Amino acid sequence: MTGVTTAYALARLGHQVTVIDRQRYPAMETSFANGGQLSASNAEVWTHWSTLLKGLRWMARRDAPLLIHPAPTWHKLRWFAEFMAQIPHYRANTIETARLAIAARHVLFDWAEREGVDFCHRREGILHVYRDRAGFEHAAKVTRLLAEAGLERRAVTPGEMRAIEPTLHGRFHGGFFTESDSTGDIHLFTNGLAQAAARLGVEFRMDTEVKRLSWAGQIHATLRSLGTQVTQAFDAVVVCAGVASPGFAAQLGDRVNIYPVKGYSITVNLPDAASQAAAPRVSLLDDETKLVTSRLGVDRFRVAGTAEFCGINRDIREDRIQPLIHWVEQCFPGVSTRSVVPWAGLRPMTPSMLPRVGPGRHANVFYNTGHGHLGWTLSAATADMVSQMVASQLKSAP
Repeated sequence: MTGVTTAYALARLGHQVTVIDRQRYPAMETSFANGGQLSASNAEVWTHWSTLLKGLRWMARRDAPLLIHPAPTWHKLRWFAEFMAQIPHYRANTIETARLAIAARHVLFDWAEREGVDFCHRREGILHVYRDRAGFEHAAKVTRLLAEAGLERRAVTPGEMRAIEPTLHGRFHGGFFTESDSTGDIHLFTNGLAQAAARLGVEFRMDTEVKRLSWAGQIHATLRSLGTQVTQAFDAVVVCAGVASPGFAAQLGDRVNIYPVKGYSITVNLPDAASQAAAPRVSLLDDETKLVTSRLGVDRFRVAGTAEFCGINRDIREDRIQPLIHWVEQCFPGVSTRSVVPWAGLRPMTPSMLPRVGPGRHANVFYNTGHGHLGWTLSAATADMVSQMVASQLKSAP
């Protein structure tokens, strides 16, 4: 997502752009099957003492919404040390993230309309649900921070929640509803925007691995594809490589601290009219289970969430998928779970929970990475920001 949006934004400014991707098609890794939310209302950063306490309390639970594997690594320890150092900035970073998400929304909608990208977009809002008073009261505090950023989110009673989404079952203390949020299929959007970028002249080199990056006035990239290795010079580089970004940054003399936080999703196929009627149309976020939902067209329902700190590990664990299926069966008992497609991806998270957007130490080296759980939500704004930075520096270069 971040690479394609950046390429598109640069191409619209008139630059000749090459996208290098080790996969055969766009959006085959973390942008493949996320929760589907474009959610400014989910802008609260995780740098809060309650997050650490929950992680410690849940370490013995294999099905915990937040699972921190106890095996220590230097990267994990360093990342969490910096994460704790960001706790005093929780308020400011939450407000800044929400502001960025609101700005991104307008850019993304404009691009989709301009290019005719169909991505199962539903502009029906997002409903956050809370099962106890403590969670609801914390959400009220977050709502005040979001309001400072310019986002309107209103409290709703259990009765109002069921009026907003009649298919929802269960006992809830209350909720918060953000009418301006929306959902869609990130994979469809990214591929549609990639096609638009190609029409603008962007070259996509798929099935191509970046073996090495170096700087010597220009950017030299050693690329390997189909058994052939070549080195090519570029005027500038924007690193949008998700959890691989720290390695490329180190080659370019920069430090980018990103930890891979694994998340899971299931796509529930809705094969019959009964399941289609029983599945929600409004997007949900269940605070207790840390799960989000989106309805993707008529016959698909996406449920995603959880966070697992286990390094570079894309294994899909059955004991992490089953809680998602059970949640569907409890909250939407009329939905058939006979056909469920599991998936796992690695969120690239910085300790501050803010993306790394901007220049590196060398001229013409830039970063647009580390978007964490809000990659799609923030991507259009950060792509617009970094493309302007690239254009400004290239224009001023001798």
